[in-house]
Amino acid sequence: MAEHPLQLQHRTLRMTGRDPDETHRAATPLELLFDLTFVIAFGTASNELAHSLTEDHVAAGIVGFTFVTFGIAWAWINFTWFASAYDTDDWLFRLLTMVQMMGVLVFALGLPAVFASIHDGETLDNDVLVWGYVVMRVAMVAQWWRASRHDPARRAAHRTYITTILAAQVIWCWLAIVDLSVGATFLAMCVPLAIEVTGPIIAERRFGGTPWHAGHIAERYGLMAIIVLGEGLIGTMASLTAIGDLNAEVVLLAAAGTAMTFGMWWTYFVVPHGEILELRRERSFGWGYGHIPLFGSIAAVGAGLHVAAYYIEHHSELGRVGTVLSVAVPLATYLLVFYILYAVFSRSLDPFHLLLGAISVALLAAPVAMAAADVDLVACLLVLALVPWVTVVGYETRGHRHNAEVLAALRG
Repeated sequence: MAEHPLQLQHRTLRMTGRDPDETHRAATPLELLFDLTFVIAFGTASNELAHSLTEDHVAAGIVGFTFVTFGIAWAWINFTWFASAYDTDDWLFRLLTMVQMMGVLVFALGLPAVFASIHDGETLDNDVLVWGYVVMRVAMVAQWWRASRHDPARRAAHRTYITTILAAQVIWCWLAIVDLSVGATFLAMCVPLAIEVTGPIIAERRFGGTPWHAGHIAERYGLMAIIVLGEGLIGTMASLTAIGDLNAEVVLLAAAGTAMTFGMWWTYFVVPHGEILELRRERSFGWGYGHIPLFGSIAAVGAGLHVAAYYIEHHSELGRVGTVLSVAVPLATYLLVFYILYAVFSRSLDPFHLLLGAISVALLAAPVAMAAADVDLVACLLVLALVPWVTVVGYETRGHRHNAEVLAALRG
């Protein structure tokens, strides 16, 4: 396993595997460009959820959003872990990455039809979405095939990835072609979903795995969290635009949306993700898969702020309570997933976290009660903006000691 060489010409290189202990390993410009397509995908999903909620299609919106955000996050996760182990940055790697980016954009084009069909149709209209996903996965198979040729010591793991990806794609394509009911389609999707999720577990744990880099992976996940947090800022801007002229209400709403997003960012980065991964690589699956609902809940907060904008413009069928819940529920989900993920990842439980959780629940409930009492929406959002700061203040005053204890125990 070699350090990544400086390339002045991007000739084809052998995929022998990156050094998992490589120093100063950071995200590459290509990875950052790749992530931009997921800005579009997450943004489209958030926008569709916001439209569904404002039209009072709550159940359909939640089901559609859960389905598509899993697909978006899963596609990103697959590329990210592969690139951490086998990024050669040669011309072929770059072109195959471009093909995957095209697939993400096609996937995003299919999202509106999925949401519409869940509410209106008898069958799930996921044709475009599936074809976009197939484009991404075919390029991924080509990447794994290259690795299997150049790194024979890990060929069993590579073939496991290839086999499970292809098997799942056959079923996904079949589900896109046949006309099953929406419910039957989601039930049948459990089969390819199980294949997709278990494939990496078998490859990494039974067949030796791949040389992914703990620090690089942690940075990549952190960058994706930041990208998805951008939906909160977009939602805030939408709300400001809905009000129009600069006044006290605009200033307070800008403060609420920005503070909420910033608090969620601060909360995420109090966890020493890279350090724990480096010390306990076997915990990678729970941590990596656990980010799927985390990313989804962050994006849903942005969708909720979009709903608030529609409410202010009087273009929403949701009442004030429903509008507040559209932000409060995903924010609560984010914090719940965050604390569970941290407890499982660090194999620890700090009683202080229970106190922080109780205070957070109280702050989440308060704006809902305020909305029911006909308090102004902006005031409700200001209270909601305080919720992630409970964790921030708790960490900076006391919780950091628990992190230090966790790391000391792992190193010891």
